[in-house]
Amino acid sequence: MTADSARNLADDAGDSYVDARCAAVYDIFEGPERDDLDVYAAMVDEFGAASVVDVGCGTGAFATMLAGRGVEVVGVDPSALALDVAQSKPHADRVAWVHGVAADLPPLQSDMAFMTANVAQAILGDEAWAETLTAIRRRLSPGGLLVFESRDPERQAWREWTKANTYSAAEVDGEGTVESWVEFEAAHGAFVDFFGMLVFERDGRRVEQRSRLQFRDRDELTKSLDDSGFIVDEIRDAPDRPGREYVFIARVPL
Repeated sequence: MTADSARNLADDAGDSYVDARCAAVYDIFEGPERDDLDVYAAMVDEFGAASVVDVGCGTGAFATMLAGRGVEVVGVDPSALALDVAQSKPHADRVAWVHGVAADLPPLQSDMAFMTANVAQAILGDEAWAETLTAIRRRLSPGGLLVFESRDPERQAWREWTKANTYSAAEVDGEGTVESWVEFEAAHGAFVDFFGMLVFERDGRRVEQRSRLQFRDRDELTKSLDDSGFIVDEIRDAPDRPGREYVFIARVPL
C-alpha cells in the first residue's frame, strides 16, 4: 500500500478503529519511513516553534517524533485505541495526550498547530470545521501558526482508491500475514465514502473500516480560515503529492 492510500485508513470522526488489532497494525502499513511528516517537522524548525499541538494525532507518529527532538507537544485524538498505540512509543512520556477533539484541549498558548494526513478532511460539515478552527485559534499564541493539508477536489483522488492500486500485505508478529487495501464507495457532492479492509491470517478475520472525507476547495478553505480569525500567509504544494494537495499555513494576528 502506498503512503497515499494507507493514510485513508484512519479518520478523525470518533474512534475510527474497529478494535485494538486494527490500531496496532496501522503504523505497519504506513511504513517505517514517514516522509510525509518530515516536511512538517522541518516547518517546526523553519518557524522556530518550541510548542506544538498535533490535532488528530492518531497513533502518535508526528507527536512522538517532535517530542524526541525536544519540542513541547500536546496530542489530541478522539480514538482511544489510537492513543493507546501512541502512548506505547518512544518519547510518548514527553507528550501531553488528550482524548477528544480540538475543543477539548486544555487552556494553552502554543506556537504551532498541525493537522496532518486526512485529519482536516475527516472533520465533516461546515459547523464542525468552523468549531475546530476556532478552538485551535484560541489555543495558539498571538502570531501562532496553523498548518494543515487538504487534497484538491479537482484531482478526484478517490478514483484511484481501488484494491488493485492499494493492496499490500505484511508479516505481523502474532498475526501472520495481514492484508490491507482501500476501496472507494461513493461520492456525494463534497463528501467521499470509502472503506479500508484488513484481513488477518491468524484467524481469518476480515475487518472493514468505513470512513468519509470532505473535499473542500482552495477558496472554501481560505474563506473558512478568514471567518475563524486566521490570516492565510501561504499555500504550499504538498511534497509527497505535488499538484494534488494544498498545505495551508495560517496565522493568528498579533
